[in-house]
Amino acid sequence: MRILGLDYGDKTIGVAVSDEMGWTAQGVEVIRRKNGESDLGRLRQLVDEYGVEAFVLGMPKNMNGTIGPRGEASIEFADILRETFGLPVHLWDERLTTVSAHRTLIEADVSRKKRKQVVDKLAASFILQGYLDSMTKR
Repeated sequence: MRILGLDYGDKTIGVAVSDEMGWTAQGVEVIRRKNGESDLGRLRQLVDEYGVEAFVLGMPKNMNGTIGPRGEASIEFADILRETFGLPVHLWDERLTTVSAHRTLIEADVSRKKRKQVVDKLAASFILQGYLDSMTKR
């Protein structure tokens, strides 16, 4: 069962996909957001291409665990995904995933320009991998 991991932001959507066994997450792409129809259209193509059966959507929470405006936007987007695709959407705490993605890229000596292009894809991979790891511990 393949799962699509998403790092949903104001300007981009980082996308990762699991392997068929649901063990590892691989970054796929960064969707530059244009409008809802275009964004969902690209996600539809990815769902079809990879045979996706569920989504894991990053849920940004404040450090104290409360949900702010970005978290509310993610909840709304989760509802849109459920309506549009008829697939389960799992919200996953994404606190510090983008920070971790930046650190990983800096440690790998990736240029600032290149980091900007891939950080959301890597963050989506971290979100999805965290979810997958939690499922194997059950």
